[in-house]
Amino acid sequence: MTLKTRLTETFGLRCPIVLAPMDPASGGELAAAVSRAGGLGLIGVGYGDGATPEAEFAKAGGACVGFGFITWALANAPDLLDRALALKPAAVMLSFADPTPVAGKIRASGAPLLCQVHSLDHARRALDAGADVIVAQGSDAGGHGLTTRGTISLVPHVVDLVAARRPEVLVLAAGGIADGRGLAAALTLGADGALLGTRFWATREAKIPDAAKARALAATGDDTIRTTVYDIVRDRDWPAEYTGRLLRNRFVDEWHGRENELRAMDLGARKAAEEQSRGGDPVSNVTVGEAIGLIDDLPPAGELVERIAADAERRLRAASQALSAD
Repeated sequence: MTLKTRLTETFGLRCPIVLAPMDPASGGELAAAVSRAGGLGLIGVGYGDGATPEAEFAKAGGACVGFGFITWALANAPDLLDRALALKPAAVMLSFADPTPVAGKIRASGAPLLCQVHSLDHARRALDAGADVIVAQGSDAGGHGLTTRGTISLVPHVVDLVAARRPEVLVLAAGGIADGRGLAAALTLGADGALLGTRFWATREAKIPDAAKARALAATGDDTIRTTVYDIVRDRDWPAEYTGRLLRNRFVDEWHGRENELRAMDLGARKAAEEQSRGGDPVSNVTVGEAIGLIDDLPPAGELVERIAADAERRLRAASQALSAD
């Protein structure tokens, strides 16, 4: 593979692919598999109430991996970042809030700082905070984000902003990228690489129940929805502007649009309402993006990295040859 970009050169990668730090899917085993195949694996720490950074870092077995945090949740677990930084991660990614309060600590540790953004205002804030890499995520991504911008328009806008203000900063595209076509498109839009979530969610190493993976493989992007019902029923205090993209189910269909009613219940009643809607189904919150419709297998993550990179290279070469043909 010969996909050389500023990302591969800066981080010593063989291909410009980064694993999204999904909680709980992106554990140490998945992150290690992506890194060993030539990408950059990031462990998802999430809310800080699940597996510890130390445990998942140990599962990576010495592979060069980093961590990703829900930024606003760090206030509820103030030692979490310090513990992660003590492990000397390859990078740290912050998402879903102003990175400024903790950005200085990360940069002082020597770890490259990745900041996920969903708007130009977010990007400006991340640049001011000293981000080394900006991850521009469109609304077609799985999990949390804003509803306002699609990937294909957001990425070049962020690329142009970064080029004008701090051209040394790298840009990754995220949202709806699941194969070589998506990676090639990201590079064509001016990004230095791509951050992939849903595609790695559907791999053997992802920490997701088999039943959830099977359900996702049978779905298409049309089966996803952006909603807040699971944040409400699980009492997660997300900032008001964020929604989460996931697969529709009976609970979502019953309560989406009735969020105020759900929020007015006490926590026990909310959970009872979810349980009643599930009807004994062990699978509930299947957090995937619109790209799920492009996915029909559960390969090893390392094999997937190589496959996506090779496909992107093949498509870029074909496009170049078509351009030069008489």
